[in-house]
Amino acid sequence: MNSIYFLIGYALIINTIAYFVMRIDKQRSKKGAWRISEKTIWIITIVGGAPGSYAGMKAFKHKTKHNLFRFGLPFLSWIEFAIYLYFVYLI
Repeated sequence: MNSIYFLIGYALIINTIAYFVMRIDKQRSKKGAWRISEKTIWIITIVGGAPGSYAGMKAFKHKTKHNLFRFGLPFLSWIEFAIYLYFVYLI
């Protein structure tokens, strides 16, 4: 039972971080300030933050002209969502 709470907690935390990373990067891009690298964004996305990154991309209209983000984030979001569901039902 503790494993489910850990998984849910992890998913909430990593997706919240991913969402706000997209927000911060968008704000920095508007100001012409130092940006968060795409590599960092993808690392956060791949370790479970795809739904949060995708939500941030849509909410802040950020990285929407990059095909890798436009098509990769929704695809990866569905995969990660399926993995989360699989582990919740497995545990």
